[in-house]
Amino acid sequence: MEPIPGSPIVDLLRDRFGEAVLGQQPARDDIPSLWCAPNSVPEMLRFLKEQVSQPYGMLYDLTAIDERWRTRRDGQPESDFTVVYHLLSCDRNEDIRVKVPLSGEYPRLASITDIWPSANWYEREVWDLFGIGFDGHPFPERILMPSTWEGHPLRKEHPARATEMGPFQLPVDKQLREEEALRIHPERFGLRSGKRDTDLMFLNLGPQHPGAHGAFRIALQLDGEEIVDMMPEIGFHHRGAEKMAERQTWHTYIPYTDRIDYLGGVMNNLPYVLAVEKLGGIQVPDRVKVIRIMLAELFRIASHLVWYGTFVQDLGAMSPVFYMFNDRERIFEIITAITGGRMHPSWFRIGGVALDLPEGWDGMVRQFLRHQWKRMKEYDKMLLGNRILKIRSRGIGQFTLAQALDWGVTGPGLRACGLDWDFRKKRPYGGYEQFEFDIPTAQGGDCLDRTYVRVEEIRQSLRIVEQCVANMPAGPYKADHPLATPPLKEHTLKDIETLIHHFLGVSWGPVIPPGEASATVEATKGATTYYLVSDGGIHSYRTRIRTPSFAHLQILPDISRGLTVSDLLAILGNLDYVMADVDR
Repeated sequence: MEPIPGSPIVDLLRDRFGEAVLGQQPARDDIPSLWCAPNSVPEMLRFLKEQVSQPYGMLYDLTAIDERWRTRRDGQPESDFTVVYHLLSCDRNEDIRVKVPLSGEYPRLASITDIWPSANWYEREVWDLFGIGFDGHPFPERILMPSTWEGHPLRKEHPARATEMGPFQLPVDKQLREEEALRIHPERFGLRSGKRDTDLMFLNLGPQHPGAHGAFRIALQLDGEEIVDMMPEIGFHHRGAEKMAERQTWHTYIPYTDRIDYLGGVMNNLPYVLAVEKLGGIQVPDRVKVIRIMLAELFRIASHLVWYGTFVQDLGAMSPVFYMFNDRERIFEIITAITGGRMHPSWFRIGGVALDLPEGWDGMVRQFLRHQWKRMKEYDKMLLGNRILKIRSRGIGQFTLAQALDWGVTGPGLRACGLDWDFRKKRPYGGYEQFEFDIPTAQGGDCLDRTYVRVEEIRQSLRIVEQCVANMPAGPYKADHPLATPPLKEHTLKDIETLIHHFLGVSWGPVIPPGEASATVEATKGATTYYLVSDGGIHSYRTRIRTPSFAHLQILPDISRGLTVSDLLAILGNLDYVMADVDR
């Protein structure tokens, strides 16, 4: 693999680790991507976190690729599997991707949970879905699939459709095994035993508890009402979104993205189409950029309103959720008029959007803006000054900036710790560099601070939408690019070649050039990234969806020990997660 100039951090790692750096790989997203020898992984990652100036403090993502069926690898090291570490440095405003080649049917690597605690769930996920083990992991069990599952779903030989697996059957003996697998075994969950004179109780919270905000289970260890320890258990909502990406064509996968953060609507489409556009070299018109931003910010407001109403409802305020859902319906009236859909319009396209804005769209948006600005003042009087809300949330669920970076916290949770990190500002994408807005921050990192940040974010999104309405560019609503736009209909009536191209473009979709690229957006709950690998076909070879909710739930035990069950319900409502965003 030929050296790639212009990457100082890779040059530093070459000087420090010599032959352990196996090479550097070009990527369409311009993130420095280097290959590391397996036995040097912990040392190199610890060096990047603790010893370089302006360190890479966050393990942003950890995933794997099954390389065995891939044909276009462009001189990369031979491997059966690749483990990918994605690190983020807020000080440098830079990322680095460390890739590790592994051989064998069930390879193993050293765990890095002693470097980043957030590696715990990520390594369990890689084991669960790929069969790659991590030596030294404190709890090496499945995380998304049931403990009784056979096989590892993201390996290429594992079927992608239920029709390939035969009809589902549940004989009595299997049902009993499945029920037994769900029983709480404290030692299996890693829960500590109490003192000899303490009578501790184990309690299930969820997966059918309204305070869990979805199919989410927490095995609680209690001393009376006090939380001694806990073990969150996820996977009840897992639908195999990353696996389904391998069977769908590039354009037919777009509707699947809506169902990730199902409160975020087209915000889920955005990082996916941006990543595909990077792979295909597609530049979108200015009108497309502003339309996308306007709809994404409307969905941010809608999502934050759901969080606001349900959070204060968890604290005992019953009325606000009805007012806020009414406001959300006003947004959905706009979304329906523009896209024809509501929560999951699947409206963004590779290279553009599905249709141009309809006549009268601007009047609807202006009317909503006038209403919502007034509404926010009412909510401030009703809630932000409310004594009960402050008592129930001040000092509860608190974490520091160092903890937030260690656990991979992004979005409002990170900004509530005092760091003004917002991808729309730090790394403007899709046209955000043209807009004026502020990054709300707070200092305490508790439930109350996260509330202040999110409420102010609603106002900043209203500012952005106002600018979209006032400055909507003229022009086409899709790119004039062969991978994004089929030939014109009138041309297909004149020659058979054009008709064939039109038919293939609509049915099979584009053939995306081989390569790798990722795109990150500041989504409703934090940073969402789609990391795509193309093998030069009509399907994605590997689609990795990095979601904020998955990272955020890991920190739950750290910020809940010593509090009460009622405090835990406040924390759960305040973290603002969606279980489909966790489980995918």
